Amino acid sequence: MGQAAGLPAPSPISHLPSPISGGPAASRPLIIGSGPCGLFCALLLARAGRKPILLERGKPAGDRARDVTGFWRRGWAFNPESNVQFGEGGAGTFSDGKLYTQIRDREHRIPWLLKEMVAAGAPEDILVKAKPHIGTDRLIKVVRHLREEIIALGGEVRFETRVDRLLIDNGQCRGVILHDGSTIESNQTILAVGHSSRDTFTALHAQGVPFEPKPFSVGVRIEHPQTLVDRIRYGQHAGHPRLGSAPYKFVAHCGTGRAAYSFCMCPGGLVVAASSEPGSVVTNGMSSYARAEANANSGFMVDVGPSDFHADATNPLGGIAFQRTLEQRAFELGGGNYHAPAQLLGDFLHARPSTGPGNVKPSYEPGVHWTNLHEILPEIVCDTLTEAIGKVNLALPGFDLEDAIMTGVETRSSSPIRIPRDHETLACITLPGLYPAGEGAGYAGGIISAAADGMRIAERLLK
Repeated sequence: MGQAAGLPAPSPISHLPSPISGGPAASRPLIIGSGPCGLFCALLLARAGRKPILLERGKPAGDRARDVTGFWRRGWAFNPESNVQFGEGGAGTFSDGKLYTQIRDREHRIPWLLKEMVAAGAPEDILVKAKPHIGTDRLIKVVRHLREEIIALGGEVRFETRVDRLLIDNGQCRGVILHDGSTIESNQTILAVGHSSRDTFTALHAQGVPFEPKPFSVGVRIEHPQTLVDRIRYGQHAGHPRLGSAPYKFVAHCGTGRAAYSFCMCPGGLVVAASSEPGSVVTNGMSSYARAEANANSGFMVDVGPSDFHADATNPLGGIAFQRTLEQRAFELGGGNYHAPAQLLGDFLHARPSTGPGNVKPSYEPGVHWTNLHEILPEIVCDTLTEAIGKVNLALPGFDLEDAIMTGVETRSSSPIRIPRDHETLACITLPGLYPAGEGAGYAGGIISAAADGMRIAERLLK
């Protein structure tokens, strides 16, 4: 694919080695997970002639989208293997498709990534916008195109293929054991699972793979009318077609010693059901490319750390248990039918249950159950959110709208764990042959940073 005008060619890609022959199966890299990290890692390896094997526990993007929308809108049963978290494209497929990040990019990977996404069907304006986004409706086309190129170059993509354990021989990772009991051997296994692959983390921890607990955030999705947000941000120019739906961003440092902040803000978007486990409720935000829905929504989050969920070296998976407890409470308080617990902002400030909506219609599907979110969230989180509302309102006058809707719970802001890896080789520090990568392993936080980490792993393997 040609180099876009004015964009520097990233030096790691320009120095890829010449293609090699297919070789024995064990020399073919094995990639677990088809999110942005796994896809771009596989793409670079495939272009270098390495014929990678990409394993995805969920379904292809089209089938996955049907399962997800069927669960949201048609009363279909929840599918723990095909949902907002699991399936081709990863969790970012059902999001706003934001393509900006705060990572340092000395190797110029980001311009290359954006160019490749345009070639795969993303809008060309992502090459010039300061804060580019694709939108869920365009992302599905992009990931499908990337998969087709990987296959055309000799790679394999296997869907509905869940990894249960690693093959470990003499202190080295030699491949994987699948859910059906079969094995795939490889001298290079890239672990590119997302932040919600809890069963994978549990199985790997039992096999002795090292884990470290890390901070993340929990909170709610908060919805305002998009017209209100437009007026707050654009004043008399609100509604101008060239401006589009207004975004916002904030951080409020509170007297509780915590910060509350906006997360994955979705202008003109929807609040969506994003659980990956039966009997739990998780929320997230999603926008199409047009960002034309009636409400704006954002994660309204508070930072939590290992001391909040009793995680340490002896219990590195404590954050997962903490998340799961909140999600199961949300399921119960939502009525036990995957409806989400919701509360009006005015009622939240007074810790009283809500009985119905005001002038803002909730967008969450399958539906909401009006209640008191103080019964779910930890006290420190509720106190921080309550204090933050007044602080945010100073910068965004009108944010404290009493009819604004808070829908719970948002718990998947980032991975609750990190798998330590060697700084030079990028392999797991205690298990050569295993390469932890991307958001699930604790090395990324969004589409672009995850894709860049997948590139980094591929470049290392090709040296």
